[in-house]
Amino acid sequence: MENKLIEGKIVSDFIKEDLKIKTAALKQEKNITPCLAVILVGEDPASKVYVNGKIKACEEIGYKSIVKDLPDTTREEEVLSIIEEWNENPEIHGILVQLPLPHQINETKVLLKIKPSKDVDGFHPENVGRLVAGLPGFISCTPAGIIELMKFYKINPSGTDVVIIGRSNIVGKPMLNLLYQKKEYANATVTICHTATKNLQYYTKNADILIAAMGTPKFVKGDFVKDGVIVFDVGVNRIPDATKKSGYRLVGDVDFDEVFPKAAKITPVPGGVGPLTIAMLMTNTFKSANQEYNY
Repeated sequence: MENKLIEGKIVSDFIKEDLKIKTAALKQEKNITPCLAVILVGEDPASKVYVNGKIKACEEIGYKSIVKDLPDTTREEEVLSIIEEWNENPEIHGILVQLPLPHQINETKVLLKIKPSKDVDGFHPENVGRLVAGLPGFISCTPAGIIELMKFYKINPSGTDVVIIGRSNIVGKPMLNLLYQKKEYANATVTICHTATKNLQYYTKNADILIAAMGTPKFVKGDFVKDGVIVFDVGVNRIPDATKKSGYRLVGDVDFDEVFPKAAKITPVPGGVGPLTIAMLMTNTFKSANQEYNY
């Protein structure tokens, strides 16, 4: 079974170990310590878990981190004012606002407020535009992580048919824009499918590489794919499970048990794509601290 699995933790640990060495050198040579600043608004338990994971990764690698934990009654002006302050602080290299935000705060306004050179999530329209144009800039962490998995496992998408299910700004769209670029570990023919796609299985059955990112538990069944497909499952869904202490377990957007026998390679959930999202956030924060992009 193991040789079919694309294990994210192995790749993530490798990236973080490399960053630890580079960070120690950056401190010694330039007296710079990468710093990630995070805003968390409200009490969403999943958001708290994600933020804690990011802070733990900062500690492991040797970064500084700042967390503003705000109540869900926080006004939009307060969030914008914190971002403005962090934008001007040269010791802060990455700014991240944990989504989703409470209804009274305009998500777009908040993301636009972050200085593109500190937008380590890669969500600012300037960074999105740089990606589309093939220019250097911060790339959304999950799609960037999938490319790292492809490199590590020597899965070259060049000339293959890739099908993405899901068109979010966080995964689907940046993934599309990464994979059709004329460069190494890209150069694929990419189809993006979504809720209005007619005859979805027509596309998924032709996929050499399938990327599932729509947030529906076990949506992709065995009869959606052909033999030998390579599957990247981005979904993280909680489903009730009385046998677990928490009362739930995590599953992907792919029905792993059905698709596994047909797949050449497949990411598990958890432990597949997820660990790479944080590893790429750490990579982006280091690049910002080291001023690797000229904005």
